[in-house]
Amino acid sequence: MAVANPPSLDILVRDSAGFTIWSGPPFSNGEPKIKLDKVPCNSTKFSDDGSKLMVIRSDSLISIYDSKNLAEISVLQVPNLLAASISPCGTYVQTFRKSASPQDKNVALWKAETGESVYQVFQKNMTKATWPSIRFSSDEAVACRLATNEVQFFDAGDFSKGFFHRLRVPGIAAFELSKTPGSYVAVFVPESKGMPANVQIFSCAKESQSQPVARKSFFRCSSVQLHWNHGSKGLLIVVQSDVDKTNQSYYGETKLNYLTTDGTYEGLVPLRKEGPVHDVQWSFSGKEFAAVYGFMPAMATIFDMKCNPLLELGTGPYNTVRWNPKGKFICLAGFGNLPGDMAFWDYLEKKKLGATKAELSVTSEWSPDGRYFMTATTAPRLQVDNGIKIFHHNGSLFFKRMFDKLFQVEWKPESPDKFGDIAEVLKFVDSLKLEDTPKQGQGPKSAQPNSKPAVSNPSAQKPAAYRPPHAKAAVAVQAELFGGRPTGELSKNALKNQKKREKQREKKAAEATSGASGT
Repeated sequence: MAVANPPSLDILVRDSAGFTIWSGPPFSNGEPKIKLDKVPCNSTKFSDDGSKLMVIRSDSLISIYDSKNLAEISVLQVPNLLAASISPCGTYVQTFRKSASPQDKNVALWKAETGESVYQVFQKNMTKATWPSIRFSSDEAVACRLATNEVQFFDAGDFSKGFFHRLRVPGIAAFELSKTPGSYVAVFVPESKGMPANVQIFSCAKESQSQPVARKSFFRCSSVQLHWNHGSKGLLIVVQSDVDKTNQSYYGETKLNYLTTDGTYEGLVPLRKEGPVHDVQWSFSGKEFAAVYGFMPAMATIFDMKCNPLLELGTGPYNTVRWNPKGKFICLAGFGNLPGDMAFWDYLEKKKLGATKAELSVTSEWSPDGRYFMTATTAPRLQVDNGIKIFHHNGSLFFKRMFDKLFQVEWKPESPDKFGDIAEVLKFVDSLKLEDTPKQGQGPKSAQPNSKPAVSNPSAQKPAAYRPPHAKAAVAVQAELFGGRPTGELSKNALKNQKKREKQREKKAAEATSGASGT
């Protein structure tokens, strides 16, 4: 379905001098147009729907901008400000400041457009699990906050009434409200006095909160990551343990569990390889999710809502997965302590489009229309080689700019529904004349970056031509994808680690056998 007037793609860029707004791709003359001159600030944050922009100007001053015309609409004065957050639709701004006593209510909720304070409460400290203090569903129809042994629910249209009902959960340490719609809340209770940790799902409706709709217990659980899908029907739970009792990983042990609100599934996701869970992400439709897991080289798999594998994306040095908002393209990447390899896949066509590298990347995300993939190297994580790279959906480089110091880069959020369907997107992308764009029908070798142009007569090639390691890996991916056995071999380090783990298992089995015979 074509869209008559899709919104422009805007990019927020913040460096040492402040933030500015660029007009997004495609660029005229290869350079972005400046839509807003630099404004000095400490940090910025778009609302989830992209309608408002919150700008922290100093430790006591917050400005709210209308994202459409980039005009300042309100200013908040908050002395001793430590943190601030904006609600999904940009209606409210939440602030946290230093507090001298429990009588000093240091968390405040403000109307973004008027600067009116509508709710205050005391909060002793701020952690990742407790901030923002008040959580909203995507449409701001549901609002709730974590208190001692309970979750408190508010009327999102009138906070002056205070909370109107509470969900009692003894020992609760964290919770996650489903976003679209906000019909369920998942709560996490850590291990205590020999009792296992657990995650429970409750309905947000007061009359339906007597019993959880789903529950899962975990032994050896230090923390969890909760990932709701669009539609609020499935919850992925990454269970983290600080200690790996098998001694296979210094970083502890992770397991991927899955719960559904209708009770159709409860348990572990069947992963094909041992090792940590590096990343998981739901598709925009909420009907599939992608997982990157296992010891290096990690494996990537796409599952449906019943945890049936739909597509294997092979193995490689990956720890990140990014699914584009249209649900067609997927980027697998290895960032952080990995060298920055990226592989781009067409999920609907089940084929690999290309591969490239973005070394030292700190952040990465697809554009709202699903055409472009942007990576950035930012401070304070990395103090050198700061810059922005924008790639096409097939991995070819579209734009690059370096900075002396870069702190933040992000797309202005927009609903994917405001853009054309995937057929329109592909038609637009394929019409561009770009260098190094793989032609349809070329094999995996042509999908690699910096590869040589294809020979017009393939049959004339020498049969004993050298095949580089990355081409062998591509053949292995294709073999797994289409049902064959991968022919690629493990690297020396991977093979060494595999043999080491096998010896450890054999040693433990021998010790267990000798212990049993001794008794």
